[in-house]
Amino acid sequence: MDPSESKKFLIAGLGNIGDEYANTRHNIGFVVLDALAQELKTTFQSGRYGAVANVRFKGRSLVLLKPSTFMNLSGKAIKYWITAENIPLENTLVVLDDLDLPTGNLRMKKKGGDAGHNGLNHIIMMTGTEEIPRLRIGVGNEFAKGYQIDYVLGKWTKEEEKIMIPRIKTAVDAIKSIICEGVDKAMNQYNNK
Repeated sequence: MDPSESKKFLIAGLGNIGDEYANTRHNIGFVVLDALAQELKTTFQSGRYGAVANVRFKGRSLVLLKPSTFMNLSGKAIKYWITAENIPLENTLVVLDDLDLPTGNLRMKKKGGDAGHNGLNHIIMMTGTEEIPRLRIGVGNEFAKGYQIDYVLGKWTKEEEKIMIPRIKTAVDAIKSIICEGVDKAMNQYNNK
C-alpha cells in the first residue's frame, strides 16, 4: 500500500523503561521518538503497554509509541497498538539500535529478519510477518567477545555523543520523509547518509 492511501501511522521507538537505561545505546529508539515528539510539539502520556503521543503531521494521524514492555517483549505493545488503532503494518515504523552499523549510520528497510535484535524478533513473532518497515540506527560494536549486553546497555561515550546528536535530527527527518513520501524514497535519501 502506498502510504498516501492510509493516513494513519504507528511510529515505535524501542528501548527499556527506567532511569538506569536512560542514555544507553539500546535506548536510541526512545531518544529519537522524544526528539520527534518535541519537534511535532506533542507530549507522551501513559497508555496501554507504553508511553503514547497522538499528533497530526501533514494531514496524517501519527501514534508515537515508546513500549513499556521492555525491549525483548516489544511485540506485545506494537501488536496491541496496530490492532487498537487499525494501522496497516506497512504504515508501522520501528526505530531501533543496530550493532552491525557504524555509530550514527542510518539504514531503512521495508522488511527483513531480526538480525539478532531481540526486540525486533519479538515484533516479528507477534505480528507473524517480517514485512515491517524499520529504521536501524548504528551504535557500533566496540566490545569484547561476550560483552554485547554490557555494551548495548552501556552509556554513550563523549565521542559517540558528538556523532549521535546530529544523527538524531537526521533520523527524525527520515521518519518525516517516510510518512510523507514512503519508505522507498526515504531509503534512497537517507540510507547511510
